[in-house]
Formats: sequence, structure tokens, C-alpha cells
Amino acid sequence: MTRLTALLAIFACGLALASCKGEEDNNVIKVAIAGPQTGQYASLGTQMTTGGETAIADINASGGVLGKKLKLEIGDDACDPKQAVAVANQLTGDNVALVAGHFCSGSSIPASNVYAESNLVMISPASTNPALTDKRAGPNIYRVCGRDDKQGAVAGAYLAEHFGDKNIAIIDDKTAYGRGLADEVKKALNAKGVQEVFRESITAGEKDYSALVSKLKRAGVDALFIGGYHTEAGLILRQMRDQDMDTVLMGGDALVTQEYWSITGSAGEGTLMTFSPDPRQNPAAADVVKRLKAKGVEPEGYVLYTYAAVQAWKEAAEKAGSIDAPAVVKALNENTIHSVIGDFKFDEKGDPSLPPYAVYRWSNGSYEQISKDAEADAAN
Repeated sequence: MTRLTALLAIFACGLALASCKGEEDNNVIKVAIAGPQTGQYASLGTQMTTGGETAIADINASGGVLGKKLKLEIGDDACDPKQAVAVANQLTGDNVALVAGHFCSGSSIPASNVYAESNLVMISPASTNPALTDKRAGPNIYRVCGRDDKQGAVAGAYLAEHFGDKNIAIIDDKTAYGRGLADEVKKALNAKGVQEVFRESITAGEKDYSALVSKLKRAGVDALFIGGYHTEAGLILRQMRDQDMDTVLMGGDALVTQEYWSITGSAGEGTLMTFSPDPRQNPAAADVVKRLKAKGVEPEGYVLYTYAAVQAWKEAAEKAGSIDAPAVVKALNENTIHSVIGDFKFDEKGDPSLPPYAVYRWSNGSYEQISKDAEADAAN
């Protein structure tokens, strides 16, 4: 009799597959991580996936959200704006409740228009271009990281203080992130009365930057700021060292990946970068950090920021008693978020109230913070 009942159930489900699937879907809430899973920036997407998977596993282990388990979907945008829009359309069609993404600002900005139109909550762990929130596509668009106008001010002030009497060059990779950050560094540097020797753009994805390096050498550049990602920065640094240049390279938070050192090797010694205060040092992250390290996973860069993006949505959904976007948005706007990167509130733009940027130095294969009140110093 039991076997007959089972066969009848299977037969009934076969006749009404959609309704059976719907019943299954009602028991889970779909959330997504969107970022570069392939391509030259895939290591940054790996940081996001690690953080998101860990957060979802922890949330599910503690009962899920509103009594339902979370199910993860992953969208690969390869840091390409067109692919990001395609991913956004796919995720909205899949009825996910949250997109923790994207990584690259050039992907997040166009994708945010899709999410805004579809009323889907997007929380970027890593997109720092001010336009994402200054020109906010909708009230459902947020980020849990800092902004390049703040980051650029810190980098510019540091360069002015330590290299103000030397030759400084600024380049960018033409991306929304790279160009925007380089412009902010130039603005901050010039405001301190220091003029760069030249300001140029490069093409991301190239392998041979010898012409640029030769120009830097002729100009006697002592410090080079690059607005762009770790792959190009690493190649340019190695090619400078190949031409016997001891120029100090400085970049932004896109250098916060172990893959940078894998590219540079010992040539990366002394590289400077800006990044938020290391979230691995936050007491609120201690348990997650310990568990990840026990698995042989280093929670570098934006691992914990992605974890926090999922946490923020989960807290808001539980406060609202609903996963409907308008209710979640109201809760995100009104409540303090308790996360592994610390407690914060979102402002009217969707930016978080988090500690200021700091300056880090790469040495012996890891990065360490070397400045404390860098953002305060930048304002002086």
C-alpha cells in the first residue's frame, strides 16, 4: 500500500510538475551572489562566493530566515557591464530575494538599473564608485563598502605627505572603478598643492606595458598610483622592476587579493594600497574568521563584506517579518545592522556608516595596515 501511494504521488507530480516545483520553492528563499566568477578578476569573485556561501550556511544552520532555508544562486558577470545586465535580468527572472553584488562598479551601476526596475534588493559588498549611490537607480540599491571619494582622499593625502617633493604619476584602466578612483586621487593630491608629472589611461587586459614603463622611467617617476585592478598593477610593477625602476606603486582596494602577490612575487614588496580597516580584526568576525582559517581559507579582502551583505538583508527581513522588497528596504533604512564588519546604519543614499579607509603595505606575501587615522588626516 505504501509503495502504491508513493507511485501515485510521483504520477500526480508528473502531471503537475510546475505545482510540485512551486511547492518545493515555497520552502526556500533564493538569494544570489553576482560577481566575476571567471576571467582575470575571478579571484575577487571567489572572495564574494566564499563570504556568501559561509553566511548562507551559518544562517541555515540557525534556522534560516522566517522559518525558511536560503538557497544560493551564483551569477557570473566577469566584471563586464553587458554580461552584468544579462546576469541581472536572469536573477530577477529567477525571483531571488537578494543580490549580494556586483563586485566591479562598472557592473554594479548598469545592473542596479535592472534591480531597481524589478524592485529587487541589491547590496554590493565591493563597488566603491560614488555614482552607484549618488545616482542611485532606486531605493532598493545599497552597498556595505566605502566610496572612492573617501578612498581617493586618503591615497592622495598619503602621496602628498610622503612623495610631495618627488615625481608622482597617476594612471587608470578606463573602468568606472579605476578611472573614478584615479580622478579622486588626483583631486586630493592637487588640493594639497602637489601636481602629478602626468596622468594617463591604460587598456585593461594587455600584457605588455613596456611603452608606459619606459615613459615612467624617462619622467623619473618615484611613485605611481594606479586606478585599476590587481592583474594590471602586478604586471606593470614587474615590468618596472625589469627596467631597474624602484618606483613605489600604490593602488586602491582592488589590490586586496593574494593573487596580486602571486603575480608580483617579491617585486610586490612595499606596494601600498588603500582599504577599509581590516575586517578580519573586528571582534564581531572572530568566530567566522577562525572557522574559515580552520578550513584553510583566508578571509581576505571582500569575503567578510559579502558575508555582511547577506547578514544585512537577513536582519532586515526578520525585522520586517517579510522578504518583500518594500518591507525589507524600510527595515534596512530604519535599523542598525549588526554584522561581521561591525555595526552600521545606511544613510539616505544607501551608503553604510563604517570606519574610514586606511593605508596598507604589502610585505612577505601579505598586507598590513600602516596608518590609523588616514581619513581624518586626508581632511586636514
